[in-house]
Formats: sequence, structure tokens, C-alpha cells
Amino acid sequence: MFESPPIARVCAAIGDPVRAAMLVALLDGRALTASELALVGGISPQTDSSHLSKLLDESLVSVEKQGRYRYFRLAGADVAALLEQLMGVAERNNVKHPRTGPKEPALRRARVCYDHLAGEMGVAVYDSFVQRGWLLEGESSLDLSPSGREGLEQLGLCLDNLAKSRRPLCKSCLDWSMRRYHLAGSVGQLVLQHCFEKKWAKRLPESRVVQFSPRGEAAFRTAFMVD
Repeated sequence: MFESPPIARVCAAIGDPVRAAMLVALLDGRALTASELALVGGISPQTDSSHLSKLLDESLVSVEKQGRYRYFRLAGADVAALLEQLMGVAERNNVKHPRTGPKEPALRRARVCYDHLAGEMGVAVYDSFVQRGWLLEGESSLDLSPSGREGLEQLGLCLDNLAKSRRPLCKSCLDWSMRRYHLAGSVGQLVLQHCFEKKWAKRLPESRVVQFSPRGEAAFRTAFMVD
């Protein structure tokens, strides 16, 4: 008897329009309740349990219960990277998807991808790190070079705790809007946190958009030598 491979079940779970909308809403790293995800998917709270169960079954989301609420988030950075790549394929093939009007250029410029910086600004950081020799690119790996570690520490980014994490230090993530790589992994997360801590940028409420102030963008470009 034929048994479909696991990839078919994962693709089926993502491919439903309601579940796809839910997953995209979680791409900014927030945890959302079932009722909030039902609103995103355009369904009633009474009918969202089957959709969320499918996402849980395929380990695409995780759930945490606090009080009487259940909070859902993406199961990990690998799921976020998969969604970004699928969005890139959809964009390349001119698949019609909802537009967000005036916010769309802002999303393309700088946005949160799970917990790291994406869009034009994120790609610019990746390119700068490569050009300066801060990243060591292998055939299937990406690592921080000694000069990269030294450079980040000089900028005030603390790398001491990153070695204890089970998460990859550096990882390339294909940016769906730019069709090029931006920096993910622990270092990518640290770069975005640094931007927020320095008040160079802020995240817009209820949005994935990361908005840089004029002074913040100038400081960002100077620090990371971004053209």
C-alpha cells in the first residue's frame, strides 16, 4: 500500500489558504492566541481547532498554555526559513497574494523574519559581512570568522552566551522580497536586538515592519559599513 512521504503532509498543512495565513502571521516571532489566528485566517474561533491541530501534528507550530489561553508560535527558525523561501517562489512565479498597500514598501525595506532582520537592510548586512570577511561561507555551512567575532565585539555585541546555544551561530536565510540572503541564526538575532537596544529602529505595532529613524539608519550604516 502506497504511503505518502512526510513532505507531502507538511506541504498539505502549509498549502491550505487559512493555515498559510496563520503561519505568515507568526513569522514576526510573536505568540498569538487561537482566536487571533482565527481572525487572521478569516474563520470563526469555533472552526480553527482543526487547522491548528494539523499545524501542530506536522510540528510547524508549538503551543504554550497560560491560564485559560493557548498561545501559538512557529516551531522554530527552520520553519520561518522554509516559509520565507516559499514566499520567494510565490513572488517569482507571480502568484497573486494579498497586498498591504502603503506598508508593502516598508516590509520590503526592513522587517522582522522570526527574530532577525530581513528585507533590503537585512540583505545589506549580510553582503557587508561577506565583503569584510566576517562570514566564512562553505558549501553547506556559514560561520563567523575570527575577524567577524572581533568586529562585532568592538561594536558592543556580546557573543559569550551564543556558544551555549544549540542554535546555529550564523545561517543564511533566503529573503523572499530581495531573492538574496539575509543573516539568520544567533548572530542575526543579536544584530536585530542591537538595533532595538540602540534605538536605531523600532518595530511598528501589530506589524513585521522595522522602522529606522534617519539618525538610526545613519548609525546602522556606519556600524555595519552598509552602503
